[in-house]
Amino acid sequence: MNCYECVQQGRASEAVAVCRLCGAGVCADHVHSETIQVREPAQPGKVIHDQRARRLTCPVCRAAEESA
Repeated sequence: MNCYECVQQGRASEAVAVCRLCGAGVCADHVHSETIQVREPAQPGKVIHDQRARRLTCPVCRAAEESA
């Protein structure tokens, strides 16, 4: 699979991740990686795991989240 962002720029780069929001393949240059706490939906705000989870997004979804 190729990076969707690179294809839009007329390049071909191998995707190393998939955006968790839109499902687009992204290369190492375009992926945004962060860690988050896993929380219980029934008890908002309660941390249920000590170990943090990884969250990967593409530049478009990341920008959309930051604009909110």
